[in-house]
Amino acid sequence: MAARNRREPRTFKPFESEAGPGDIVIIGAGLAGLFTALKLAPLPVTVIAAAPLGEGASSMWAQGGIAAAVGEGDSTDKHAADTIESGAGIVDPQVAHIVADEGPDRIRDLLSYGVPFDRDLAGHYVLSKEAAHSEKRVVRVSGDRAGAAIMQALIAAVRNTSSIRVLEGYEADDLIAQNGRVQGVRLIRPKALGNGTYVFVPASAVVLATGGVGALFALTTNPSYAKGEAIAMAARAGAIIADPEFVQFHPTAIDAGIDPAPLATEALRGEGATLVNSNGERFMLSVDPRGELAPRDVVARAVYNELNAGRGVFLDCRTAIGPHFEKEFPTVWNHCRNVGIDPTTDLIPVAPAEHYHMGGIATDLRGRTSLAGLWAVGEVASTGLHGANRLASNSLLEAVVFGARAAADIRTFIPHDRVGHFVHPKRISGTRATPTAKRREAAQTLRTIMTKYVGVQRSAKGLKLALAVLKELEAKAAGDLVLSNMVLTARLIAGAALMRKESRGGHFRSDYPMSNPSLAHRTFITIDDLDAIAPKRPAHPMPAMACRT
Repeated sequence: MAARNRREPRTFKPFESEAGPGDIVIIGAGLAGLFTALKLAPLPVTVIAAAPLGEGASSMWAQGGIAAAVGEGDSTDKHAADTIESGAGIVDPQVAHIVADEGPDRIRDLLSYGVPFDRDLAGHYVLSKEAAHSEKRVVRVSGDRAGAAIMQALIAAVRNTSSIRVLEGYEADDLIAQNGRVQGVRLIRPKALGNGTYVFVPASAVVLATGGVGALFALTTNPSYAKGEAIAMAARAGAIIADPEFVQFHPTAIDAGIDPAPLATEALRGEGATLVNSNGERFMLSVDPRGELAPRDVVARAVYNELNAGRGVFLDCRTAIGPHFEKEFPTVWNHCRNVGIDPTTDLIPVAPAEHYHMGGIATDLRGRTSLAGLWAVGEVASTGLHGANRLASNSLLEAVVFGARAAADIRTFIPHDRVGHFVHPKRISGTRATPTAKRREAAQTLRTIMTKYVGVQRSAKGLKLALAVLKELEAKAAGDLVLSNMVLTARLIAGAALMRKESRGGHFRSDYPMSNPSLAHRTFITIDDLDAIAPKRPAHPMPAMACRT
């Protein structure tokens, strides 16, 4: 099938069909997955968790907090307007208003699950202001521990909910689809890799809540599980993928040679911390009048350009936060101290790192994908909320708003008299490639290619080279489904980036540095489009790929 050009975009239509037999299965145990499971109670739900609850989820690492219009002088209309402006022209306004409007109720839900949001002596929320927000509206826990505190509360609630079964230590290996419908999920335990032990869980509804794609890049703030595999599984089963080219790079990952890179939360800049280069120059004010609180894509590119010019970049918190650092930002404090930095007296070295994927599996307002029986929530989904550039701290909000919406839709979709017990996983035959030095080498090549050519700054030349190398890696990955999934998701990101011949939000093309008003619409792509996009292998050798790790 020929790839759709920008004047004839592929369209997205959610599925409309009756439920099939089987369980309600949620793949992923971060905020989006656990919140959806809780909202489905008392319907029986099976949650698939590759690691013990609380480990391996990006939500656990979120520092800044969750955005919601709950402060004096703020409004959901203001929040929606900030979201739309930050998204650089392709946010779905209806989605932005729905998420902003439902945000305060979801904060109250989290309170009911035991999340200890920070409050002042009068009982008001302690709110932070982050980049591109017009008001203080980021609800926090212990300064920078929002993600961990929210997850701990939800894990406790899940453990105390008898209708939720958690299968820990299982990985989703593939979606099993037939006749345009997801029939269930094939699982495998990590300890069983290579010995042919698969299990199959039939499902009437599958919810993908697996997080992002950070592990496809050499420098990322995401956990190692965030390989984007669910996007590839859904695409291979026939689902439409939306906006994969839009990747957000956080401008202030702590540059200390750690993988994943620890994050220096944006809330630090919200409290007055500044960015300086190795010459001691505060450079952001010459880039954008909003300085350090410009949208993330603007700040990330400015930091990238300073580093490319041979100047180091540092976050200076000494004056704005100083002696209060350890109490107000304990997570960042510990990250710094672990690498020998005292942020009360030292500058913090920083670099842009892959942080959030605005793209993902296309969904509607109910969380439905284009594939019958499949929903997606959280970072793995693309709802239209983030557009080309996510507004800070909107991701946790989107996870709970769409988690609740998907749960409500599944309630109407599943006949209640058919869901009264758990289906036991059935052992099935098959083999899976064991992790080898060959896979690790291929994965490192992929991560290096993605950071160098599909990172903060892109060009047609680099994207074509990346796609050619990814095509070669795809051929070498035969029989290794994990690597094949990583390669496929990387190809979707790079292919869509090559097709979008402009710069917009988190997608910056050095050969098309301006936005094109005629391209102010979303991307919808399927696996069938990739062969028409992917170029042939260039005749010249691939240049050396030194990169920061």
